[in-house]
Amino acid sequence: MRATEPQDLNERALRDRAVAAARGDEPFDLLIRDGSLFDAITGETRKADIGLIGPLIASVHATGLHQAASQSINASCQIAIPGLIDTHMHVESSMITPASYAQAVLPRGVTSIVWDPHELGNVHGMAGVNWAIEASSELDLRVVLLAPSCVPSAPGLELAGADFAADTLQSILAMPQVGGVAEVMNMRGVIEREERMTSLVQAGLDSGKPVFGHARSLSGPDLAAFMAAGVVTDHEITSAEDLMHKLRAGLGIELRGSHDHLLPECVAALNELGFLPSNLTLCTDDVFPDDLYERGGLDDVVRRLISYGMPASWALRAASYNAALRLSRPDLGLLAAGRRADLALVDSLDNLHCHRVITNGKTVAVEGKCLTTPIACDTTPLISSVKVDSLDAGDFHLHAKGDSVKIRAIHKPRFTEHATLEARVVDGIVIPPAEVTLMAITHRHGRAAAKPKVAFLTGWGQWQGAFATTVSHDSHNLTAFGGHERDLAAACNAVIQMQGGMAVAIDGKVIATLPLPLSGLISDRPLSEISEQFKNLRDAMDQVIQWQPPYLIFKACFGASLACNAGPHLTDMGIADHAISPTPLSSIM
Repeated sequence: MRATEPQDLNERALRDRAVAAARGDEPFDLLIRDGSLFDAITGETRKADIGLIGPLIASVHATGLHQAASQSINASCQIAIPGLIDTHMHVESSMITPASYAQAVLPRGVTSIVWDPHELGNVHGMAGVNWAIEASSELDLRVVLLAPSCVPSAPGLELAGADFAADTLQSILAMPQVGGVAEVMNMRGVIEREERMTSLVQAGLDSGKPVFGHARSLSGPDLAAFMAAGVVTDHEITSAEDLMHKLRAGLGIELRGSHDHLLPECVAALNELGFLPSNLTLCTDDVFPDDLYERGGLDDVVRRLISYGMPASWALRAASYNAALRLSRPDLGLLAAGRRADLALVDSLDNLHCHRVITNGKTVAVEGKCLTTPIACDTTPLISSVKVDSLDAGDFHLHAKGDSVKIRAIHKPRFTEHATLEARVVDGIVIPPAEVTLMAITHRHGRAAAKPKVAFLTGWGQWQGAFATTVSHDSHNLTAFGGHERDLAAACNAVIQMQGGMAVAIDGKVIATLPLPLSGLISDRPLSEISEQFKNLRDAMDQVIQWQPPYLIFKACFGASLACNAGPHLTDMGIADHAISPTPLSSIM
């Protein structure tokens, strides 16, 4: 978001010109004529011309009513829709720079994103947040930055590259580009009024900016307490029942596209309700690079919802007008006089194929391509973030005395549970049972010893190799999964040598890599190249493990360390479960 928005529309000279043009006394700067318009208030699609003065919509009027314009666009057989607004996302999840992200989504009609840069914050601290602000400041894509509240996401249970206290959040919230507090993930800390989280939320409340949330599995008294603390949204929907429970509670919902398996039942529940709640918006949250390249961002979420039976008018309203309400941005989300000229011209409301995209009254993309290339932002602050020496197979052993030992294991991906295993001990080394998957996390930020913490996973299938990644939510320590210590070492060492990224190893040999040398999260290479490398890595993983959707999927590898969520999760400090212990637990019982 530009520092002058939305006040820039209130300049008297601009309003004077807009009023005169609306009366027909002066020509429009741009007239979009002979097309149709989607009305996000009524849900209608109707014939209309749209007259612009600079970044402002001066008039929406009957076809042919005004003719005078410095420039006109013939929009015959096209429909003007408000620019789409993604209410919660992480650019880093697409593994590209903000400039590359803008090039990918602007031609698809996405004109605004609400970016939580907590991934960069967890790796670089304030240097990462400052880079995010600089890198998004001159884009044609509107970027509303949020102040990261979860650096780290589970204090005391993990160690990230930085630690944001309330005073840090206060300084970030004072910046005009920042629109609120990003997803508050430490749910127990908020509910139990721990001093740290209470102060972080209070910083948002004191700023007068919204506090966005992450309310995975919260219901009843816990959900009420979370909302009473001042948190206003959630995107962590786990079922249609969960969606309706939170809507009835009055919580703002950011229905996300990154958990596609839940969308059909959520659409069915909303259709049964019979109308679209005004507090429901749409978001992507996380989009992998190949998905972004091939299918798009928020536009893809809108199309999928429509394909699952949601009325197109509902999906578009959620992605525009409702989103603008959520952000308290009355200049956005609606094609009407006095609003900001952010819009797209599409073939139909169902396919959203964009012919032209306009932001702030300026054409920025035509027929799938941006008209300008952003100036590259200096990436020096993001390099050399993996501070780990090479590892060997022995670093991934668990050690114990005696002939056998009880192991504290983690059962199932995503909705994790505790499990207990019996394991043999040979020469002081624990021998993993046949059904076990090894998971290891190594601190990589230079704030603690870079020694792997190892856990046994059950319900993760039979691994014929290993996968290592520095994309590991949300502290982004070096994380690896596999069936044999030799493969873990090979994959981890490949990632260390690349200074971040992902690697797959089988029989001690690396068969696929994706270098992400910036923060260990992103690359400055073109999206097309990153997409191809990521697809190759996905294909390689199909040789390692047989996935079992919807939970045992490739994406599960990136959230298995998310210790703020309920249940046991491995971090760089051990097995974390805030419901059992305020400190990490050892794998050896």
